Amino acid sequence: MPRIDGMDVRAYQVPTDAPESDGTACWENTTAVVVRLRAEGQEGLGYTYSHAAAAQVADTVLKPLVVGQDAFAIGAAWLRMDQAIRNLGRSGIANCARSAVDGALWDLKARLFGVALVDLLGAVRDSVALYGSGGFTSYDKQRLAQQAARWAQAGIRMVKMKVGTRPEDDVARVADVAHAVGEGVDVFVDANGAYSVKQACQLGRKFADLGVQWFEEPVSSDDLGGLAFIRGQLPMPVAAGEYGHDPSYFRAMLEAGAVDVLQADATRCGGPTGFMRAAALAEAFHRPLSAHTAPSLHLHVCCAAASLVHLEWFHDHVRLEPMLLAPDRSRPGLGISLNEKEAARFAV
Repeated sequence: MPRIDGMDVRAYQVPTDAPESDGTACWENTTAVVVRLRAEGQEGLGYTYSHAAAAQVADTVLKPLVVGQDAFAIGAAWLRMDQAIRNLGRSGIANCARSAVDGALWDLKARLFGVALVDLLGAVRDSVALYGSGGFTSYDKQRLAQQAARWAQAGIRMVKMKVGTRPEDDVARVADVAHAVGEGVDVFVDANGAYSVKQACQLGRKFADLGVQWFEEPVSSDDLGGLAFIRGQLPMPVAAGEYGHDPSYFRAMLEAGAVDVLQADATRCGGPTGFMRAAALAEAFHRPLSAHTAPSLHLHVCCAAASLVHLEWFHDHVRLEPMLLAPDRSRPGLGISLNEKEAARFAV
């Protein structure tokens, strides 16, 4: 069996093209942590979006667990890393680090076999539906409408916007987006947990009158009872799960009846391994799955997940990934490589 003979970890911080905010946070940059593994002359690449501290965890805690090990034994590596990050705190930075390493392991394995990752996993579809995502609460009315209209003009039939920073303005902002995209394009809203249960129900009914087809994290994703209650009150699907870090998290959310659509993010939930486990749980509970952000990483796992309905085409990552991660269709695996020259400008 091929043995992993090297691992490199780097963090890159890329400024956003304008200040951004959602219902609970503001930011002006995005940090990508990139892991590269080597075996038998091949290199696998994985990444996460987190804090640069995730790079330190990957380099000092996880690297000794994968270098020298069987490049094909991804399940064993996932479990070793799971045990190693237990006392660090599995949810958060530590699991983001594991997610990046797991992504690199899958990319490396596919490259060693000379096949695309989707073919290694087993394709169930040839393509995946996208929804355009951005619509930050920091955007003024004009920028908000223009971004949504661009998604629609590009042929994307679903667009998502942020709400929750100024609840009193949200109905008008949603109406602006609905007008900008026109008929035939579904509007999604994402509160990032900013509302109370009562606010979410009150505003959700008004959003429904405007034709909104998706309500993401109307309240905190930790409030499973609140999500379940809201789900019973509103006609549109309620979605959550992007912060999930292991199968137990997703199982608890599904058992609580908290969501109509489960979300999972391979950069947080343990890489492709964790994502496919979330997909299996969604299928077992007869719930659709939606992939959260990071389109370059998610495309292959989305095409291999039977329960998958769509993938988030997130503004920040759509900007960043072509800058740092150059696609190469002649290569197997994820089909991407690190753009060394461009990435060096943003190294942390």
